[in-house]
Amino acid sequence: MPKLSVVVATYNEEKNISRCLESVKDIADEIILVDAKSSDRTVEIAKKYEPRIFLVDNKPIFHKNKQYGLDKAQMEWILQLDADEVVSNSLKQEIVKTLKQDSKTINGYYLPRKNYFLGKWMRKGGLYPDSVIRLIRKGKGHFPCKNVHEQIEIIGNVDWLINPLIHYPYPTISEYLVKANRYTTLTAEDLKRGNTKINIFNTLKYCLVIPCKTFFNIYIRHQGYLDGFPGFVWAVLSSTHYFLAYAKLINSKK
Repeated sequence: MPKLSVVVATYNEEKNISRCLESVKDIADEIILVDAKSSDRTVEIAKKYEPRIFLVDNKPIFHKNKQYGLDKAQMEWILQLDADEVVSNSLKQEIVKTLKQDSKTINGYYLPRKNYFLGKWMRKGGLYPDSVIRLIRKGKGHFPCKNVHEQIEIIGNVDWLINPLIHYPYPTISEYLVKANRYTTLTAEDLKRGNTKINIFNTLKYCLVIPCKTFFNIYIRHQGYLDGFPGFVWAVLSSTHYFLAYAKLINSKK
């Protein structure tokens, strides 16, 4: 069976890192931890799993740290994870089976992802299966490092696994807002680089049209209402992204 590197980039993930690494400790031939100089116990907790640890700066585009981890991995295959993700037992078995078969024509795999919001698995609202490329052949995948929500790009063919990666990004509203503040700032910077004008047309576009369209798509078109109150909250909060980014753009010009 080809050997597997597990790569995790972290910053202040003491609440999540043990759960993440525990889920892969028995299939990882090496664990790479790229830590952005956390101020909490992330690194201390992770040392239990004997990772190779690299300390780097906390970059605004965090994918740069993830790419650094991919570059440091030494095994033939790499499983890239976020600290708030967990490999389910069924996925772990599927990964082992896939690597044993090792189709030489495939260089990357999409993993279906189950997202939890406020403690609930979000089955609707466009949040499932939320497939992400995470299992890649060494040297055949990279992050573009341009956008906060980008996918790994693969050289060659990609296939899909069936069993889910479990994702716990927003256990509370407060933690959602912390991340949303960072993401909307990055979007505001993108708008600024794109020379987005502040005028009545763009004000209506970013403050009314896009928010309404986003809410409709998540809550109505993708049936977010079936996820109960968390589904409604998710639709409302998601619809504010471009409104807040545009407001930050306006504020930056004062």
